[in-house]
Order: sequence, then structure tokens, then C-alpha cells
Amino acid sequence: MTDKNLKPLLIVEDNPGLQKQLKWSFEGYDVHLADDRASAISVVKQYQTPVITLDLGLPPDPANANEGFATLDEILTCAPHSKVIVVTGNDERENALKAISLGAYDFYQKPVEPDILSLIVDRAYNMFELEEDNRRLAQHSTTPLDGIIGSSKKMLETCRLVEKVGPSEATTLILGESGTGKELIAQSLHRLSSRKDAPFVALNCAAIPDNLLESELFGYEKGAFTGAFKLTKGKIENANGGTVFLDEIGDMPMSLQAKMLRFLQERVIERIGARKIIEVDVRIICATHHNLHELIKQGLFREDLYFRISEIVIEIPPLRQRDGDKLLLAQHFLNSFSYKNRRSFRGFTEEARAYIDAYEWPGNVRELENKLKRAVVLAEGNRVNSTDLGFAASVESQPQSLREAREQAERDIIERTLAIYEYNVSHAAAALGISRPSLYNLIKKLDIPEPVK
Repeated sequence: MTDKNLKPLLIVEDNPGLQKQLKWSFEGYDVHLADDRASAISVVKQYQTPVITLDLGLPPDPANANEGFATLDEILTCAPHSKVIVVTGNDERENALKAISLGAYDFYQKPVEPDILSLIVDRAYNMFELEEDNRRLAQHSTTPLDGIIGSSKKMLETCRLVEKVGPSEATTLILGESGTGKELIAQSLHRLSSRKDAPFVALNCAAIPDNLLESELFGYEKGAFTGAFKLTKGKIENANGGTVFLDEIGDMPMSLQAKMLRFLQERVIERIGARKIIEVDVRIICATHHNLHELIKQGLFREDLYFRISEIVIEIPPLRQRDGDKLLLAQHFLNSFSYKNRRSFRGFTEEARAYIDAYEWPGNVRELENKLKRAVVLAEGNRVNSTDLGFAASVESQPQSLREAREQAERDIIERTLAIYEYNVSHAAAALGISRPSLYNLIKKLDIPEPVK
């Protein structure tokens, strides 16, 4: 009868003597034995074994590694998240490296020293459990808003504010560094409003030359200027009944700010070259990465316009302040881009995870997204490493040790779970599968701010 408190471990080995030696070498494990591919796959399918040691020399051709490679491939097809530790002979380093490239977690060379192999198995099992927790939490870690991924306290607070503001008609100003997702927030505001079935029209004020921006916003009459061959409606008029999103409004020229102020006050526009005014019913959402108060002091932004566009202000935290969201977003982008590029990866190396977590991400989510696009195209192994992400030359700090990386991963999981369950310790502990006192001990050990609930 299987002890449910023991962790399942599969040993694939065709030597009966070594089988017997290893069976009693792993304390705390429920050891299953297999001596060929068929019996190994049977155990994997029955128990979804998290950790497996695999001798590459298996019958019917134990002198070669072909059967071992075939077994490895079939195991990872049945249980793609399992950690396979390949056991090889002293002269088979090339086969071991090939096995790693095919998806094995680690390798160990014979003669087998049970104590050392036990350490490798323990480490593999710990990594499996951390990744399993991440996968489980990821199913519940998206914010309440479509398209926005995150579970950090700051991001969830931002999303709750968006949910409150969305159904209103308030003119809203979104503040955040470049790459934080200001347009995604604007789109969420639009979807939550009564205007959701009407147009959402976006315009980047910094991307259009000053002399063209007015015509883009308000439109123009035929013959209004050279090249105006026909009447053309502007973005605001085209969005009638819906939402206009003015991105980077801090870059709007002063000469146009006065006209924008009049529109916001009176909700009417005049096309360039026209003699009549047109009433327009739109909601205005603005965004900028600039400090508008500083621009006002410098005489580059109208204070009265600022007060008109900032009935509600929503600030998006930079990625470096979103505890636990870096790895969550990285995994999301890896899954998405892998699917689009018909690639298959088994996650990140420990070193890559450490780099992702330690890096400050000055370009925020956009920079992270671009690095993952690059990695999916360039990566050669089954796991994305730091070089694939372009970190080798750009990050000066050394990767975390395994202990530090593990503690950081535990910290991320606990912080995300607390955020998901609104800092209710009892609910968070139940979700993590531990007792309330155990969670408090981990919070203290990992120096996590103690929840108020």
C-alpha cells in the first residue's frame, strides 16, 4: 500500500543489483522501479511521477543510448513537467549533454553514489514543487481585467480602481512609465463603460508632427489647405458615441492645448476650414509618462487643461515595483510566443529566472515582452536561459545562488497568493496547502510584510 506522505520517485534501471541499492537509498520517497521503456511509461502514466532517474542503456540494446533517448522522449510527452535525471557511464558525457538538450533536467555519472544522487533528486523535487505552485497560481493570477496579467498588490489595487472608474463618464488621466500598459488600461475603461459597443479610437500625440495633429484630431474641410482634396473627419468625430484615447498628451503642442480645452469644456469641434461647430459625444481618456506638474512649471502644459483631463487619475506601477509579476508575465509571454512560433519550451533555467527577477526592467512590460520574443526565436535548448534573453552582457549583477533563488520563488508565490486572497491568511494558507501557523512562519522567515487580516 502506498504511503501518501511519501513522494513518488521512479528509477529506470535494468541492473537488478543497482535497482536494489537505489530502492533503499532515498529516504522520504515512494520508490517505483522499471527496467525497460514499457514499464517506465506505465509507471509514469499511473503516478505522473515528478522525478525520474533514467539509465540510458536499456534493453533491448543496453550497449547504446538510443532506447534511453526514446524513453526520455516518451516520458516527457506523457509528463512534460517531470524532472528526468539521466544516469550515464563515465565515458558517456556526450550522451548526457544530448539528453539535457532533449529535455532532461540533469545528469549524473556512474558509479552511483547514493548520497550525491539523493541531493540531486531532492533539488529536482523542490524545483518541481515550486514550478507546480507557479502553474497552479497562474490559473488564478490574472487580474479582473481582460488582457492584463498580474497578481501583485499594487497592480490589483490599480485594477480595482479601473473597475470603479470604468462605468463612469469621468475624463481620466493614466500615468505611468513607458511600457507599463497605459493603452491596455484605457481599453479596459472603455470595455467597462456603457460605450463599449461604440468605437475606441486611439491617437499618440507624440507620434504625429505638430502641424498635422490638429487635422488628425478635428478633421478638415475640402480645400482647407493644399492637399485637402476632400472632407475628412477627425479622430474625435469618428469616435462619436465612444471613447477617444489621447496617448502621450504631455507632448501636445501648446498651440493645440487651447483648442483641446475648449472641446473638453463645450464638447464641440470645428473642422479646419469649417464655419460651423459640430457637437460630439465622446469620453476622453488621456495618458502620459511625463510629470505634468513639472511641465506646467516649465510653461509647457496648461494648468487649466490638466484639471480638465484629470477628473480621475490612475497610476500604473512600474514592473520593478510589481512583486512577483515579473516571472508570471515572463511565463505568459513564453507560452504565447512559443505557440505562435510553433516552438516548445519547458520553462526557464534557474539562472534565467534569477536574472528576470533581479533585473530592474527600465522598459517595463514592453521590454520584457520584447526579450521573450527574442528568446523564443533564438533559444536552442528546451529551456530559455539568460543568454537567450540577452542578459549576458546587460546585467552586471551575478545570478542568485540556488538557495536565494528558491527563497525568492517562495516569496513570490506567497506574496501572489496573499494578493489573490486579499491578504486573508487563512484562505491563502488553504490555497498553498499549508497551515495558518506555517504560513506565518514563512512570512516571518522570508521577511514579507505581515498581513493586517
